[in-house]
Amino acid sequence: MKFSMLALAATALTAVHGFSVSPNSVRQVTPLFSSAVDVDTKAALATAANEARGLAMDSIAAAHSGHMGLPLGAAEVGAILYGSEMTYNSKDPTWINRDRFILSAGHGSMFLYSWLNLAGFDLPIEELKNFRQYHSQTPGHPEFPNSEHNTPGIESTTGPLGQGVANAVGLAASEKMAEAVYNTDDHKIFGHHIFALAGDGCFQEGVSAESACFAAHEKLDNLIILYDANEVTLDKMAEYTQSEDILKRYEAYGWEVYDIDGHDLDAVQSAIAAAKASDNGKPKFIKCNTIIGKGMEETEGTNAAHGEAGVPYVDKAKVNIGIPEGEKWYVSEGTRDFFGDVQKKNQAAYDEWQATFAAWKEANPALAKQLDDAVNDNVMSSEDMIDNIPATGQSDAEATRVSGNKAIQEIARIVPHYISGSADLHGSCRNYIEDGGNFGAGFDKSYAGRNLYFGIREHAMGSILNGFAFHGLFKASGSTFLVFVDYLRPTVRVASLAELGAVSYILTHDSIGVGEDGPTHQPVETVSGLRVIPNLDVYRPGDAEETVAAMIHSVTRKDGPTALIFSRQNVDQNSDVDYKERRAGALKGGYIAKKESADLDLIIIATGSEVQHALKAAADMPGARVVSMPCTSVFDKQSADYKESVLPSSCTKRIAMEAGVSDIWYKYASKVIGVDRFGFSAPGDTVMEELGMTAENLKKEIASM
Repeated sequence: MKFSMLALAATALTAVHGFSVSPNSVRQVTPLFSSAVDVDTKAALATAANEARGLAMDSIAAAHSGHMGLPLGAAEVGAILYGSEMTYNSKDPTWINRDRFILSAGHGSMFLYSWLNLAGFDLPIEELKNFRQYHSQTPGHPEFPNSEHNTPGIESTTGPLGQGVANAVGLAASEKMAEAVYNTDDHKIFGHHIFALAGDGCFQEGVSAESACFAAHEKLDNLIILYDANEVTLDKMAEYTQSEDILKRYEAYGWEVYDIDGHDLDAVQSAIAAAKASDNGKPKFIKCNTIIGKGMEETEGTNAAHGEAGVPYVDKAKVNIGIPEGEKWYVSEGTRDFFGDVQKKNQAAYDEWQATFAAWKEANPALAKQLDDAVNDNVMSSEDMIDNIPATGQSDAEATRVSGNKAIQEIARIVPHYISGSADLHGSCRNYIEDGGNFGAGFDKSYAGRNLYFGIREHAMGSILNGFAFHGLFKASGSTFLVFVDYLRPTVRVASLAELGAVSYILTHDSIGVGEDGPTHQPVETVSGLRVIPNLDVYRPGDAEETVAAMIHSVTRKDGPTALIFSRQNVDQNSDVDYKERRAGALKGGYIAKKESADLDLIIIATGSEVQHALKAAADMPGARVVSMPCTSVFDKQSADYKESVLPSSCTKRIAMEAGVSDIWYKYASKVIGVDRFGFSAPGDTVMEELGMTAENLKKEIASM
């Protein structure tokens, strides 16, 4: 080891041992660095921790923007994760059996970028220099690879606090499912851990609590959460807004908890190693007591350290932690050599796994095909699905939630890696996969089950679904009543910006037609509220065949999530149009559901349960065309020629109808019949009639045009 590296390590180790921590550890762990043999490794990790601090300081200073507190405060945690305890291959960052790391406290993104660079991922120093700049690979918060960024080693889009913790629960559940589905007695190809680093803000957000309960109940012992306990939030010191004993809280949930000095490399490594080795059915929670902004004496330990307040002191702080004066984005040769050795160790484990994987594929060709399809998102085309799924044969009126139940069985048959779950509403939303088994631990559950019971935890459900998508092995849907989608709306937004095509939402009881439950359960603004989220396709089908098409879209779409909006009340079938034509039209977002029999002089646009009213109203209007538009965003993406064929610009007399707020429909029509108020408690038919959602009222409004 070079003298310069030893000198830097001495500075680092002095800082580490100078930190005091409460002796009341919940779990005592035996240090692994207990012999002289390990001294060089420990010195190398300490050096790497300080050089990671330096990289973060320089990048944030160059950007004049960012959050310095976590990268400096949690550097030793990063050193142990990437330098010792995580299994990964930086040359194959999508290896399916790698450990995953989620930075739930996404504002501390330079922590992650620094360690990805040091660990040998394809994230060069030049990208660190472009932190937070346009088109860089180092955006302000970590972004899962998408059309905007393709940063290797980013396992989850984080930033909204708490969601990363819940994403990690989803990844852990997906990993357990992968073990159960794909491992055999002879070959184990899955068996990795999910790590997440989170701060006080993450644990104050309720989504982390919801997901923590789920993780403990389903015994996800492959999950390790590291709590960066620096006693600071943005506005104030954390004690100003919290006084709970978080270790007791997590222990009460059913987690195994540890309390350590987060700057003591011995303690960090020992705790993580113990957590990995403990297959006791309990997820692991490691409280790492740290000093926020450690190494920058002007701000460390205060809420000022959270952001970029320390930028004026960067040069002095770097010298104090052993970085050569005047050097920027400095990484010593010794650190590069050390991580080169880490890569060799990881490569050996990777090569051994590849041999096992090859033997598994040879012994299990059908499973291997299923896994390959899952990893590469290979599914039957939408056109082939139209042909493969038999006609519903439905002629009587039927609620689209019931139609959806029939369709989901066909989807589950065609797509074996499709799973579904519900926030305690399987019976109402009708999205249970028959013969799919139930996921989890205990009762009649197993980790191979395709039906997840989330409990009444919609926010956690949304984040866990995203976690399944981030893990990359299963297509996941989740259900609740439409009116409750606002509980998980933040996760829908993340799924949309992260372009998670493997996620869909089954949202039933779609309008004032809910009836007796009253306005608390009657969504009027909700569908349009979802439609305004960029890259979210919102389908509100008008009959059974359109419902099949909506389900097909949800599993064939590659670049974003789909929300499926289904009715509680029965709707008529448009049997005058062939079932394949209805499906194909719905897959284009909008189509002609009834063509005029005379010169075109009126277009009625409707969606969902209102299509039946449009068809009835137009029955005795020879010049009227009815357009069913189950998905506005998909229709808007069609060619200009197709849109003109459905909505010819020559016909300006247009009226739209939906049992929801009216604003969105004015882009297509000059007059809209909608519901721009809350409903009331009464039978659904009564509410619909009183608020104008009938064929008779539609005809009356047309007559007034």
